[in-house]
Amino acid sequence: MSERDRKPRERDDNGDERRWRQDAESGNRQGSEQNGGRLPPDLQQKRVVSGSLPGSPYVRIVRPFAREFKRRAPGHLVATERVLEPKGLIGRSIESLRRVLIGARIRTELEMEERVGKLKGLAIFASDNISSSAYATEEVMRVLVLAGIGALTLTVPITVAIVAILAIVVISYRQVIRAYPNGGGSYVVAHENLGRLAGLAAAAALLTDYILTVAVSISAGVAAITSAFPELFAERVLISVAVIAVMTILNLRGIRESGNIFAAPTYVYVAAILGLLGIGLFRAATGTLPSYATPPTWLADHGAEPLALLLVLRAFASGSVALTGTEAVSNGVPAFKPPEVKNAQAVLVAMGTLFATIFLGMSFLSSRIGIIPDPEETETVVSQLTRTLVGGGTPFYFLIQFSTAVLLVLAANTAFNGFPRLASILARDRYLPRQFQFRGDRLAFTAGIVLLAAVSAVLVVIYQGSVTGLIPLYTVGVFLAFTLSQVGLVRHWWQLRDQERGWRRSAAINGLGAAATGVVMVVVAVSKFALGAWMVLVLIPILIALLWAIQRHYRTFEDALTLERTDTQLPERQPPLVVVPLGRLDRAALHALAFARSISPDVTAVHVTDDPDEAEQMRGHWDRWGGDVDLVIVESPYRALIPPLLAYIDAVDKLDPRRPISVVLPEVVPRHFWENFLHNQTALRLKLHLFRRPNTVVVDVPYHLDEGRESG
Repeated sequence: MSERDRKPRERDDNGDERRWRQDAESGNRQGSEQNGGRLPPDLQQKRVVSGSLPGSPYVRIVRPFAREFKRRAPGHLVATERVLEPKGLIGRSIESLRRVLIGARIRTELEMEERVGKLKGLAIFASDNISSSAYATEEVMRVLVLAGIGALTLTVPITVAIVAILAIVVISYRQVIRAYPNGGGSYVVAHENLGRLAGLAAAAALLTDYILTVAVSISAGVAAITSAFPELFAERVLISVAVIAVMTILNLRGIRESGNIFAAPTYVYVAAILGLLGIGLFRAATGTLPSYATPPTWLADHGAEPLALLLVLRAFASGSVALTGTEAVSNGVPAFKPPEVKNAQAVLVAMGTLFATIFLGMSFLSSRIGIIPDPEETETVVSQLTRTLVGGGTPFYFLIQFSTAVLLVLAANTAFNGFPRLASILARDRYLPRQFQFRGDRLAFTAGIVLLAAVSAVLVVIYQGSVTGLIPLYTVGVFLAFTLSQVGLVRHWWQLRDQERGWRRSAAINGLGAAATGVVMVVVAVSKFALGAWMVLVLIPILIALLWAIQRHYRTFEDALTLERTDTQLPERQPPLVVVPLGRLDRAALHALAFARSISPDVTAVHVTDDPDEAEQMRGHWDRWGGDVDLVIVESPYRALIPPLLAYIDAVDKLDPRRPISVVLPEVVPRHFWENFLHNQTALRLKLHLFRRPNTVVVDVPYHLDEGRESG
C-alpha cells in the first residue's frame, strides 16, 4: 500500500447536536482529553476512524453545531439566525409578534439591496421639504394678517424671497453631496473644516431640527384630517401620538420597506396638489375664480399690529420653515444606490423644484382669492383653497385633504431617516452613546429611531399638537446648520485650491449660501425670540456641552484601557481569596463551593444571621457535612444582611491587599420566570453593591431546578 493510501482521508460530518450527544453516550466521541484537556475553540473536532477495509483509516471532522455556526476559517465562526431563536413559549410568542411588526431579519451583507433609487429616495428624503408647502403659505399669512387684510398682499413677495433662498441652499448642498459623499451633512462639513465646536453646534442644531420636524409634520398632518372632520379636533393629540408610534414601527422595518410604503402617497400628493393648482391658475387666467367669504368672527383681532419691518421679518421667518428637510438628502447619501452622488443630487434638485412650484402656486392663488388663515387652526389654508376651487364635499376635496394629511405625516419619515443616521455618525465619533451605532434586525438604527419618537411625542403633548406653537422653535436650528456647513465648505474649497479646478466658483457659491442663510438665521432668531426661539438658543449650547462631555468620558476610558504595546503580556495574578456567602447548606451551596474550589485553594464560606440559635444549627450542619472548606459565621444583631457581609469582605481584603477577592454567589434558578418574584433576590442586591468595589470579582453560580438536570 502506498504512502498516499495509508494517509487518513478527511470526511466532514456536520451532524446536529443530538447526533453528537448520541456519539458521546455510545463512547464514539473523543473528548477534550485527546486535545491536551483543551476544548476545540472553533467547535470542530478531528478524530481518526478505521475504514471499512483494513488499512484505510480516515479523519472524521465533527461539527456538532453546524446549524448554529458556519466555519469561515480556522478560529473564525459566523453565527446563523438559529442562535437568535428563543426557546421558551413566551420568547417564541414575542418573536412571532416582532416578525409581524418589524419583519424577518436581514443579513449585513444584504445592505446594498436595501438602498434606494431616485424615485423612492425622493419619497423618503424629500417628503419633509415638499410637504412644507402645505403649511408654509399659511404661516406667512398668519403673521401678516395681524396687520390687517391688506397686509396679505405681501404673501407672494415673501414667498418669492423664500424660494430664492431655497434655490441658493439647493445649489450649495449639491456641492456638499459632491464633497462629502459619505453623508453627515452639516455636522461632518463643519467638524472637519471649522473644528469640534462648530461641528457640535451643527449637530445639536440638526438633532433639534429633526425632533421638531416630526412634531410639526405629524401635528400638521393631523390638522389636515381635523379640517375635513372637525369632530376629531379634540382628539388631535392622541391621534398624533398614535401616528408617531406607527411611524416608529414602519421605520424599524428598514429604509427600503419604508420607501415602498411611503412612495405612493408622496406622488399622489404631488399629482393632486399640482392638479389643484392647475385648476386654480386656469380659472385665474380665464377670470373665473370663485368668490370667497370670510367668516366674520375671523376678522375680530386683525389689524391689531402695525405693518412694521419686524412683522414682515416675522412672516418671512415663519415661511422659512419651508426650507427644512433640505439637509436630509446630504445626510443620507449612503442610502442611495450607485452612483450615490448623482442620485442624491438629482433628488435634491427635484425636491427643490417641486416645492418651489407648489409654494408659489399656493401663495399666488390664496392671495388672489383673499383667503385668510383660521385663527382657531380648525381649518387649514389648503382646505379653504380646495373647498373654494372645487367644492367642500367633492371627491377631489377629500383626495387633497387625505393626500396632504398622509404626506405631512410621512414628512416625519425624513427625520426618522436623518436623525438615526446623524446619531450613528456622532456615536462613531464618540459624541453619543455607542448604542446609537447599533443597527437592528432590519438594518435600521434602532436606538435613534426610538429616541426620536419618544422626544417628539413629548413635544406634541406639551404643545397640544399646535403647528403655530411649534413653528417658532423650528427654524433657528435649521439655518444655523445651513450657515455652518456653507462656511465650512468655503474653507474646504480654499484648502483644495491647488488640486480642485473651479474652486473659486465653488467657494463663491457656498459663500453666497453662507451669507444668505446667515442673514435668515439672524432674522429668525430676532423675530421669533420672544415666541419661543429663545428655548432653542438655550437648548443648543446645552446639547453641545452634553455631546462634548460624552466624548470626554469615552476618551478617558480609552486612555485608561488602551494597550501601549501590542506585545504586552498577561499580568501575573495570584489565586484569589474566595468568599462564598451561604444562607444554608443545600445543593445550590455545594454547587457553588465546588466551583469556588476549582478556581482557588483558599475558600471561605460566610453565613450571616441575626439568630444565635440558627447560627449554632448552621455550625452543626457544617460539621456533620465534613467538608474541607472553612465556615465563618457573622452574627448581625441589628438584622442587617448585606452591610456585615461587605464589611467582612473589606476586612479580608485589608489582610492581604495584593490578592484579588472573588465572591462566588450561589443562586437558584426557578423553573418559571414568574417564580423569581417569590424570592428576595439577595444575590442580585449583593451583586449591585459589589459591582463598583475595586479588586473584586463577582461570580454568579446558577443552580437550575429544571426537571432531569443533573445536580452538582
